[in-house]
Amino acid sequence: MHPQITIRPATAEDFDDVARITRDSYLAAGYFDSPDHPYILQIQDVARRAQSATIWVAERRGQVVGSVTLARAGEPYADIALDDELEFRMLVVDPHVQRSGAGKAIVEAIINHAKSLTGIKAVALTTGKTWESAHGLYRKFGFQRVPERDWFVPGTDIKLLVYRLEV
Repeated sequence: MHPQITIRPATAEDFDDVARITRDSYLAAGYFDSPDHPYILQIQDVARRAQSATIWVAERRGQVVGSVTLARAGEPYADIALDDELEFRMLVVDPHVQRSGAGKAIVEAIINHAKSLTGIKAVALTTGKTWESAHGLYRKFGFQRVPERDWFVPGTDIKLLVYRLEV
């Protein structure tokens, strides 16, 4: 695994770090020009998200360096999950430490968790069309594109790509 990285459930003490990392990652990806965009403000409300979804963090040497949100079909944070899928969303790594193994550790933990869940046969996700480094990470794990499930962020021309991995 990744001995220097621990994946664990987020606690209230982590919420500020999760909000900052999520905001910084989305802005660095170039989808939003302003930290005041309504969606950026929404995804920074980690306490609200934690009431309706499972949030994990990646921690290295006591510092939160990444996070992810998990959801199953029918849950408020599920965008694309089918009944037999675990969906993950908002997988983010602090831009200052990207490409250091945190994203890989999070994805490994998600896959292992999905294998332990009754009724779950796959992991699904959406990712930005231009997020090539993320696409490469998902392909390394064996995720396959499911283009017929691609979708647009409502009210925008931002296309999101769907990937799925049978577990």
